[in-house]
Amino acid sequence: MTDQSKNQPRNQPKGQAEQPPTRILLADDHALVRRGVRLILDGESDLVVIAEADDGAEAVAQARALRPDLAILDIAMPRLTGLQAARELSRVLPDLRILILTMYDNEQYFFEALSAGASGYVLKSVADRDLVEACRATMRGEPFLYPGAVNALVRNYLDRVREGRALPPRAITEREEEILKLVAEGHTSQDIADLLVISPKTVERHRANLLQKLGMKDRLELTRYAIRVGLIEP
Repeated sequence: MTDQSKNQPRNQPKGQAEQPPTRILLADDHALVRRGVRLILDGESDLVVIAEADDGAEAVAQARALRPDLAILDIAMPRLTGLQAARELSRVLPDLRILILTMYDNEQYFFEALSAGASGYVLKSVADRDLVEACRATMRGEPFLYPGAVNALVRNYLDRVREGRALPPRAITEREEEILKLVAEGHTSQDIADLLVISPKTVERHRANLLQKLGMKDRLELTRYAIRVGLIEP
């Protein structure tokens, strides 16, 4: 063994000895999940977690302040979901790489994640196996998806493109989705207006549009819908 190989950091990928570590923002509303993911990442010398967030809005604020190289976002978080945060981060920090970490093995979420600017989609159930490679692939500019879903999802996407079909349409707009999530979390119209920097009347108009579009009559039904589509957890 050469002196150089003896001194190379543990788990340092070949060819990356001179590269600075990838600076990561980790966002998940469960502290135990963040701790477990951080243990996985801390074992790699080319990856370093520089900040954590427990909701999507905090993740956006942390990313804007610290300018990490990579954001790992859970889908189901308070205030802003991972997909909502990804859309915002893709707009304000276009060079930031984004990975979605989720418990949802769901085709629609996958396509929405790509549309929101994410480069990869990793299931929590196999994070110990896939997450490190997903981080490295994303930083190389390569997309990453857990292996078991690649063929089906790529085939579905190519079929849609070949047949000239668009991706499944969104039932509601991005702004309506933001307001739906906050309503379901129990925020008042004034709270939502303050958070989104709009007027309470605008919030009420969006809420009325949501009820009409979704064929619902009250906050309880909106909350059940938000749980069903993964905007909040039960």
